[in-house]
Amino acid sequence: MAVTKQDVLEFISNLSVLELSELVKEFEEKFGVSAQPVAVAGAAVAAVAEEEKTEFDVILKDGGDKKINVIKVVRAMTGLGLKEAKDAVEGAPTTIKEGISKQDAEAAKKELEEAGAAVEIK
Repeated sequence: MAVTKQDVLEFISNLSVLELSELVKEFEEKFGVSAQPVAVAGAAVAAVAEEEKTEFDVILKDGGDKKINVIKVVRAMTGLGLKEAKDAVEGAPTTIKEGISKQDAEAAKKELEEAGAAVEIK
């Protein structure tokens, strides 16, 4: 009977950490390889995955010279009342939208910038 990958995985999953460490050392010696590059490659893949954000925040950095126009846009985007929108614009930097898609964040940024605001996407 041939040993399958599943059999090997099942065997390895039942090893203690110390036994697994010894097994890795034996693999390194027998095949002349090192487990280090695999760990580094795994970290690099994790870093790339982390860089690919799916949720973005739209941050109003400055209301600009035309604050009334910016307040109108903020009200339309957020559903805030006049006072809350005015406070958000005057209290910049302020997060206007959180956890939205990149496309929605870009659209919000464009709309705010057209109204005269300085905007950042994070």
